[in-house]
This record gives sequence, structure tokens and C-alpha cells, in this order.
Amino acid sequence: MIYVALPKGRLGEKVYNLLSSVGYSCKEYNDANRKLIFKDEENGVAYFWVKPSDVAIYVSQGTADIGVVGKDILEETSPDLYELLDLNIGKCSMCVAAKADFYDDYSKPLKVATKFTNCAKRYFDSIGRETEIIKLNGSIELAPILGMSDVIFDIVETGTTLKHNNLVVLEKVFPISTRLVANKAQYKFKKELILSLCEKLKGVIKL
Repeated sequence: MIYVALPKGRLGEKVYNLLSSVGYSCKEYNDANRKLIFKDEENGVAYFWVKPSDVAIYVSQGTADIGVVGKDILEETSPDLYELLDLNIGKCSMCVAAKADFYDDYSKPLKVATKFTNCAKRYFDSIGRETEIIKLNGSIELAPILGMSDVIFDIVETGTTLKHNNLVVLEKVFPISTRLVANKAQYKFKKELILSLCEKLKGVIKL
């Protein structure tokens, strides 16, 4: 049995459909059911539906053997996991953005609004820019508009929200997509099962 942690929501549904298409369907599963755990003994798979930011925790703790996690979460939290496969789903970028008329005054620390504080610090440290990191949990785009920050460090998918708020991308820092990850100990015990699943997924991933 392979235990899989999936994120609740559309992303989890996409990944479940992908896994189902290569033989890991679950007979008792349907998207209208509010259950959080589904098992299929015949196909040797069990699914847990968890908050997206918690998937890596369930896998790193060994409650799930494998899971799917955004590259943004992996970069921010650095969990002790094996990253097995890029599923090429949920593609976007981590970016630095600011108001269209932004000018960087190097005589003072750059105020950066973000919920990805570790990633932001690493990036700005790497380019030698002194910063003041402002941790926010949502509506990051408001910070420069209201003068709270100079720039934002956040995920950008289409750029529509930025455009509507007169913000522009200054720098694309790294690409983001959904990754298949595995618990290190469980990978050793179930290596053949997990690698077989990976090989099947490689045949249907859209590049």
C-alpha cells in the first residue's frame, strides 16, 4: 500500500486524476465526499487530503509515503524529503514586483513584503541587498500600494493581479511547479513501488 498526501482543492484533484489515469484510482473516492481518507486495497493506494502547506509535514513525518508539494513550499521550508519528479502542474514563478515607478534607493534597507520570508532573505542576501522583511499572510500586493513596502516577493502566475494594481515584475527569481516528494525512510522500504509509480507518471506528464 502506498500512502499519498494530496493538497485539498483543484491542484489535488488534478494530481488525483493523473494518478488515477495510471492505475492508482480509488473506488470509494468522489470529489463530493467530505471524507479525508480514502483507501483502495485492490490498487494498493490510500489518499489523505490535507491543507497544501501541510503536505510536506505529513510526508516528512512518515504518515504519508509520498505527496505533492509546490516548489515554493519546498524552497521556503526546506523539508527533509526526496524530491522525485516535476509533475509540470501549477506552473508559475516566484518574483520580485513593485509599483511601475519604483526606484531603488540603495542608501537604505529595501522594505520587502512577503509570506516567503526565508526565500526572500536568501535571494536578497545572494545579491547583497540589505532588506527589512515584512511578513504578511495575504493581499501582499497592497503593501507597496499603501507605502508599507518598497517591493513584494511573491508568486506570480498570469500577472493579471499585478497589472490591475499598477505593479510590475522586476525579477523572476525561480520557477514553481508541483513536485512529487517522498519520505526518505519509506522510500527505502517501498522503493520499487514508488519508482514504479514515478515511471508510470512520467508517461503521462505533459511537458
